[in-house]
Amino acid sequence: MNKIVIFGVGLIGGSFAAALREAGAVRDVVGVGRGAASLLRARELGLIDTVAESVEDALRDADLVLLAAPVAQTEAILAAIEPWLQPQTVVTDAGSIKGEVIAVAQRMLGDKIAQFVPGHPIAGRETTGPDAASADLYVGKKVVLTPLPQNRAEHVARVERAWQQCGAVVHAMSAQEHDAVFAAVSHLPHLLAFALVDECAGRDNADQLFRYAASGFRDFTRIAGSSPEMWRDIALSNQSAILDELDAYMRQIAAMRDALAARDGATLEAMFANAQRARHAWLQNIEKAETPPEQDRDA
Repeated sequence: MNKIVIFGVGLIGGSFAAALREAGAVRDVVGVGRGAASLLRARELGLIDTVAESVEDALRDADLVLLAAPVAQTEAILAAIEPWLQPQTVVTDAGSIKGEVIAVAQRMLGDKIAQFVPGHPIAGRETTGPDAASADLYVGKKVVLTPLPQNRAEHVARVERAWQQCGAVVHAMSAQEHDAVFAAVSHLPHLLAFALVDECAGRDNADQLFRYAASGFRDFTRIAGSSPEMWRDIALSNQSAILDELDAYMRQIAAMRDALAARDGATLEAMFANAQRARHAWLQNIEKAETPPEQDRDA
């Protein structure tokens, strides 16, 4: 690609730029964002070549545009893009929500909706900003695309190829399926981690609790170090699916509480054992999927 434009050159957008640059897949990377300091830092780090002076300048002759800003900014960004979106340019996003993002894109882009290919890289860290960006963030990670009926095959292929050049493995599913799946395995865990740390921090003996918290607490709550703004947007954007998952989790917690109150060790052990088996099977599947074929044959 000759030119890509990234709205939000932090961990996600910056890593996308760094990976494509390392792969020799792009000549010119233009950054757009709310904060001048962040954009200048991204340029200092070599993540972008140019800080856009205007959206018009940024979009001129662009091959690909990535929206890597918080989901709540999608509407304003697409509204700014639409007047300057040329026919050859493909727009994609990195949002953790697809249903609401697609609805916003349909409103903002109108007849140009065919140029928008929704996506979601399943990768991240609890750190944010340009300094957190890494060219290897997406290596071996999944990226989910939820193509629209209006998308041209070559436009979907361009987005897919860009992520593959970042080292990612690309999957496709419907937007509805995506939002239901990630409400369970991503959004809910983040809410639980935030809730636990927030509850502990509000206690009178919070200093004592954190002083004695060790690796179990650290590992469980690692994702509570993620961007509050981003996760606020995700929670509100995927409200219905997350509420369903919270209700299911609360029923599970209630059942566990009942077993504990009744001193029902057999039920508690059965719940723990089922969770242990499921987690072990999941990790084995991950390891198998990530094992190169030649290593698999040698084994």
